[in-house]
This record gives sequence, C-alpha cells and structure tokens, in this order.
Amino acid sequence: MTDIAGQVTPATATDGQADALRRIDVRPGRVVVLTQGGPNPEILVNALKRRFPDLVVIAEKPESKTAMLRQKARRLGWATALGQIATMAVSKFGKPLARRRAEAIIREFGVDAVADPALRRIQVDSANGEAFRHAIAELKPAVLFLVSCRMLKAQTLAAIPCPVLNYHAGINPQYRGQQGGYWARVMRDEANFGATVHLVDAGVDTGGVLHRVRVTPSRGDTMHTYPLLLTAAGTEIAVRAVEDALAGRLQPQPTAGEPSRQWYHPTVWRWLWTGVTRGIW
Repeated sequence: MTDIAGQVTPATATDGQADALRRIDVRPGRVVVLTQGGPNPEILVNALKRRFPDLVVIAEKPESKTAMLRQKARRLGWATALGQIATMAVSKFGKPLARRRAEAIIREFGVDAVADPALRRIQVDSANGEAFRHAIAELKPAVLFLVSCRMLKAQTLAAIPCPVLNYHAGINPQYRGQQGGYWARVMRDEANFGATVHLVDAGVDTGGVLHRVRVTPSRGDTMHTYPLLLTAAGTEIAVRAVEDALAGRLQPQPTAGEPSRQWYHPTVWRWLWTGVTRGIW
C-alpha cells in the first residue's frame, strides 16, 4: 500500500486502508476492464472486483508476434525491432529463476493473480473493432479501465461515453511506453521506479496523470519481476482512480516541466551489456 508520499509502506496498514476505501461514497455505475489478460492484469482485475463487484472484463485477443514485429520495424527499423524481439526470446530462459521472487511479491502485497472463472468476460478480437464498440454500447460503463491492451485509436476513444483510465507500469511522463521500471534503473533513476494511472488520450501514455506509486526494487528483481512488482504495488492507485471517476472528481496532477520520453524494449545487445556490466537484467 502507499503512504502520502507514494512510497510502499508495510502491509500492516492494509486493513485500515481497506476500511477507509469502503467508506468512500461513489456514484453507482458499472466498471469495465479491457485487457489481453495474463497474471499481472488479473491482479488489477481482482483488486477492482473486490471494490466494484459488478465489474465486467472485455478480453481482447493479443496481437500476433509477426504483427508486433512489423509495427516495431516500421517505427524503429528492422535491426532494432529484431534486437528487441531477441531480448524477449532470450530473456524467457530467466523465467524459472524469477519464480521464487514472483511468489514472494504476491505474498508480500497480498494480491491474487488467478483469473476468476465466475467473472463475466466478453471476448473481442480487437479493442478497435466493431465487437468492442457493441460491447461498450451494451454495458454502458461508467468507467473503462485499461491494462495490457492495444492502443485505442482516436475514433474508438470518441465512441466511449465515459472516462477511460489506463494502468501503466512506469512513472509518467518520464517513462512512457514499455519497460518503465527497467529503464528507470538503467538511467540510475530508481526514485522513479513506479507505476501510474492516467487518463487515456490518442498518445502513448500522454494523458493526464491521476495517481502514481513508487517502490524500491530488490536486488533479485529483473525484467521478469519488475512488471509484477509494479502491478502489485499499483492496486491501490487503480482502485482510487476508479473511485475518483465514479465520484466525478478526476483531477490530473500537474506535470509541467517534468521530462517526457517514450521508451521501448531494450535490444538484446543493450540488455546483455547492461546485465553483465551493471547487474540490471
């Protein structure tokens, strides 16, 4: 959980904070989560479900690796794109080593990464497709919360008649894009190792910042556990942001003057060099 300064505090404060959350008066309205799924997003889904039992999930199919590679190549060039894909492939060999640390994070924060089979889930091919728009028209959400999904196109956003919030595993605006926690460490900026919930606009994590949480990674954390650590630490700000939206009190934080940069997955040569020379994996 977080204190006023946004730092992680001991889990002993959880019960009192949960009681405070239950006392917050919010307007009735359905909360909908859009996600491509996975253990980390399910942590936020389960946290939101506990606070908003009427929650519904719209489950989007992940993009194919071929489509992702082509998009990266168009944006960054083939050499960089192939280097980034190689990092994702090679780093998978470290997943077994990270399992114990992942289990410790889940215990420490008391989160649940298992998908709830009783939760209503609507399957769509793409968040920018017709089926998604039909689901939004049927559900009439009061808040749409995004976690691990495609970027919404401008015309898709225009068709959503409610606040759209996004969870980002990085501190905005300094670490927009991908692998925010990893890059904060690489840039020797661990004071900005954290997560953000922000309003969604047509840019890449450029919407107004609503809440941020910062946490200190352990020496045993790597690219495999940074997102899990940040998600586990971010459940409170996710719930708080949705409450704010339902209560009509969304107030973006002033960030004028803060550096803004979009980041991408590291190439395999950058990742290996940083790992060997500085122990940041």
